[in-house]
Amino acid sequence: MELRDLKAFIEVTNHQSFTKAAAHSYLSQPSFSKAVKKLEEELHVELFDRSTRHLRLTDAGKIVYQQGQKALSSLSEIKILLDELMDIAAGEIRMGIPPLIGTLFFPDIALRFYEKYPNVSLELVELGAKRIGGLVDNGQIDLGIIVLPTNEASFHCYPFFTDEFVAYVHKDHPIAGQTSVSLSKLEKEHFIIFSEEFTLHDYIKQACLNAGFHPTIAYQSSQWDLIIELIAARLGITLLPKSIYNKQNNPNVCIIPLSEPLYWKLGIITKKGAYHSFALRKLLQMLGVGEE
Repeated sequence: MELRDLKAFIEVTNHQSFTKAAAHSYLSQPSFSKAVKKLEEELHVELFDRSTRHLRLTDAGKIVYQQGQKALSSLSEIKILLDELMDIAAGEIRMGIPPLIGTLFFPDIALRFYEKYPNVSLELVELGAKRIGGLVDNGQIDLGIIVLPTNEASFHCYPFFTDEFVAYVHKDHPIAGQTSVSLSKLEKEHFIIFSEEFTLHDYIKQACLNAGFHPTIAYQSSQWDLIIELIAARLGITLLPKSIYNKQNNPNVCIIPLSEPLYWKLGIITKKGAYHSFALRKLLQMLGVGEE
């Protein structure tokens, strides 16, 4: 059954005349007649009672007309749904962010995106950056925000944010009043750092090694706010991005700049060769890394 034949039959039915259907269409009257005749031959039924002055549908014709309208309506919905998809009327984006990064950025990202595209759901996956990269690589999430550098052979990588590390100590710590501190001066301190599945675990250990010492690690945690509370309890110190200080509210914790700055560089990654949904493209554009 040809779609154009079905459309011709419905047009003739609506006008109750081959002549009137032709007058309101680019098709000629013989073309309409041919289309309807072809449809009748394929279905082995008569669609019109031609014995009267005005065309009238047979019982079979009524069935074909009703079902044909439903079919054409369903087909027209395809374009509507695709247009809605193009306009980001609906969709889902799976976004992987380590907890520390999520605390700093996800609420703002979610709010801004929701204001533009309220029917797109952002699913947040909070894990360490090492695992985030694996999830992006195997297609379990659509994008991740991680600590750079990363494997650029597997990912499209877009720089996103840069901050500096500072020392977090108790407000009564001997170095609390200093304007800056050298990382090498922290050799005898007890460090409280992220667990091994987090990139910052390796980063801080390597920074200490570069400064000439192996750090003494007193505690490890997957939660930045717990690390802050352990510092407030005088159980150690840590290195964290400066921007996290404004997110914590413990008055017993203060920060000290490092005399030899260390930088925290974040990037957005997507898998090379993976399909980017319309919703994902719009999110990347909002984050300043997508193509218009």
